[in-house]
Amino acid sequence: MNKTEISEIKKLFKNEKCCISRICGCYVDGNKNKVTTFKEAFLSLPDEEIFKYFTIFRASLSGTLGKNLLNMEFPLETEAEGGSQDFLLRLRDSHLGDDELLEIFYNRIIDNYVYGENYLILLIDASYDVPGRASDGFEMEDSSDYVYEHILCSICPVNLSKEGLRYNSATNSIENRVRDWLVEAPAHAFLFPAFNDRASDIHGLLFYTRNAENLQSEFVDGMLGCAVPMTQKNQKETFTEIISETLGDECRFDTVKTIHESLNNFVEERKELPEPVVFDKTDLKRALEAGGADAGQIEKFEASYDETAGSRTGFVASNVINPRSFEIKAPDVVIKVSPDRTDLVETREIDGRTFLMIELTDNVEVNGINVKPL
Repeated sequence: MNKTEISEIKKLFKNEKCCISRICGCYVDGNKNKVTTFKEAFLSLPDEEIFKYFTIFRASLSGTLGKNLLNMEFPLETEAEGGSQDFLLRLRDSHLGDDELLEIFYNRIIDNYVYGENYLILLIDASYDVPGRASDGFEMEDSSDYVYEHILCSICPVNLSKEGLRYNSATNSIENRVRDWLVEAPAHAFLFPAFNDRASDIHGLLFYTRNAENLQSEFVDGMLGCAVPMTQKNQKETFTEIISETLGDECRFDTVKTIHESLNNFVEERKELPEPVVFDKTDLKRALEAGGADAGQIEKFEASYDETAGSRTGFVASNVINPRSFEIKAPDVVIKVSPDRTDLVETREIDGRTFLMIELTDNVEVNGINVKPL
């Protein structure tokens, strides 16, 4: 799913566009015991509750694509009878009306979700009449000929509210506040099936994690049956390792600067696309060649890439480079330059010592004070 498709589904979580038919839930304590379960017709709930659920569901589709929101594909074996994809498909097609399937669903989450405190599992069934679109891109609400049937599961921590005092208007007094168990914003969620090309894609799903470094790998593998992707941190570390190993002793300032410029130009050319920009093996190879890597280094790169990341792995651009800043770090010094003005920075050798040179203009500030370059 791309940003546009995610936004289209996210906009459904409001009263005027609501397409949710049923909501189910299971409250789990820190010992993995089911405290209570419920199943309701969603639109029969009080308006105040519906509004609060909408907030949770919108949060389940929020964040940065490629960091907090991850597209995942099901391995072929999960689509066989009894596989994780097959189970989710049967759950969706039941419209959450099969209590036995719901019980199995809750149990699978409890068995695979690693969390030592209380949490709430929320599951909704929804059917979206996808509007047609005119040639100018505007939606035609009365021309829908396709229904996107989907489920959204949100897993929300439940914690005690903080201690404190409150004002009691009934007694006109200040008194101790009763602590309540509060349902917080979701920590993890998934939308099934994926909404690709504005239609159901039963071979994939969209996964949400509030903390980009906590992907719940046991849950992704054991419950969803999908391959666990690299986290943002792992992508950055792996990317850095590949470039460093490839260049070896030739990993010099000018070379890395040229590689960064090449990758940044690649991102700039694709900034209008709804999908996040991803660097694959070919893209990085092209950037290394632009930086002057020779045949031996390219051969070393290909071997390192396959061994470290895998030939089919891609790196989300925003996870491995900063398109808004070119940063140089040294002990006690950090320099940040606009990525389109890296020409202002160069290295120079003076009296046998290497210096980083930055061209100064007439507009220079030191601690907010305008100063003259000389």
